[in-house]
Amino acid sequence: MRTPAPTLTKEAPLPAEPLPAGPRTRGSARARAVELQGLRGLAALSTVVFHVWQQYYTYDAAGAHPPVDNPWLGALLSLEVIDLFFVMSAYLLTLSYARAAIDGPDAPPSEGSGVRSGRDFLFRRAIRILPVYFLAVLLVWSSRNPTLPGDWRDLLGHLTFTHVLDRERIFYTLGPTWSLSLEVAFYLALVALGPLAIRACRRLATRRARVALCLAGCGALFVAPVLWIAAAHHVLDVPYTDWPVYFRPQARFGGFAAGMALAVLLVALGERGRLDARIAGPVALAAFGGVYGLSYAADPGDIAYTYYHPLAALLWTVLLYATLRPRERDGRGPRWLGALRARWVTGVGLISYSLYIWHEPVMLELDGWGLLPRGPLGFAAGTLIVLAVALAAGAVSYWLVEYPAGLLARARDARGAPREFYPERAGGGPPDMAEPSPVRMGSPGGGVSGSA
Repeated sequence: MRTPAPTLTKEAPLPAEPLPAGPRTRGSARARAVELQGLRGLAALSTVVFHVWQQYYTYDAAGAHPPVDNPWLGALLSLEVIDLFFVMSAYLLTLSYARAAIDGPDAPPSEGSGVRSGRDFLFRRAIRILPVYFLAVLLVWSSRNPTLPGDWRDLLGHLTFTHVLDRERIFYTLGPTWSLSLEVAFYLALVALGPLAIRACRRLATRRARVALCLAGCGALFVAPVLWIAAAHHVLDVPYTDWPVYFRPQARFGGFAAGMALAVLLVALGERGRLDARIAGPVALAAFGGVYGLSYAADPGDIAYTYYHPLAALLWTVLLYATLRPRERDGRGPRWLGALRARWVTGVGLISYSLYIWHEPVMLELDGWGLLPRGPLGFAAGTLIVLAVALAAGAVSYWLVEYPAGLLARARDARGAPREFYPERAGGGPPDMAEPSPVRMGSPGGGVSGSA
């Protein structure tokens, strides 16, 4: 079984774009969006439990010792889900580009006109991730650097998302947020490559050629990190503890590439390629079993350990395909998907980003105050305590910071232009200040089903 690194490296999710729904599949698409949100909720809980598990490790001359000496349990709790979040994020955010590139002007209006300008896309991503992130970084950094100038390089790296390049400070302040650096890099790559793919596909006469071009591009983006890892490990003999080499985008972009390929594949298939309800469940279970097998079998230096993340990304992609493409009967999907629609699971998915941001400092503060039971036997009670406090902190953060910040998306219209809240009357007169705004101030949502 893989020996966990002495750092917090397993991540919870980021806010993601919602699943667009066409007029004939709106109910089904909404159901899939809810199920993805539930999947994010379960993965977020897994992340918190893993970090508590890691917190209870003990170290001595003989090495590292888990709180419970059971390799099967250890493999389950230390099963990394970061690649699942990368695949899911890339899939959701690439859908509109894939539809525009493959179907172009022939796509139905509800499915082919969803590509936003790069400026609008980045604006909406910024209001989803920056407010909570900047608040947490400033608060945690200030508490750990009470006198100025403090470790200003750490602060600067986190505020500019470049801490992933700093071997010493990559896990400082908010340890898990190294993954945000990769998310931001993916956003920039998507707004650069997406329009280029659309232009290139417009020159191709057949839909099959456009699909082939998009899949080839995704394949190249997936293979590049594999070659980077191979060169670093087999040729240059770079140790795994050289964190930036194995954590920077060049090494971890495979998850995003797999998610992009999933978006292209589902757009290309349309209503084809659906799995029978009796098959979708076993396929999803087999994919999860494959990731669990990697977690159990991988030891530092072997193939499973070295290429864990590209392999896991492929398996998570299969699991998402089984979740998104079951054949429905009587308007219902397989029964096992009902667990992902449970209210408490989707509720955790709703606040999953805030939970991701706050759970590590909450855990460390509880430990520093002596509120976590000591010793290996305290792991179970410590997990419950951290979960209770972190979920409460995540809920408060979502409703007081993340949700209000999401309302800023209403400041732009569907074309990305500043919204005119008080348009002039048809006759050219001044607006009637008593007239209600044409914008519905509804919920911006959150998690997978949140507002774009």
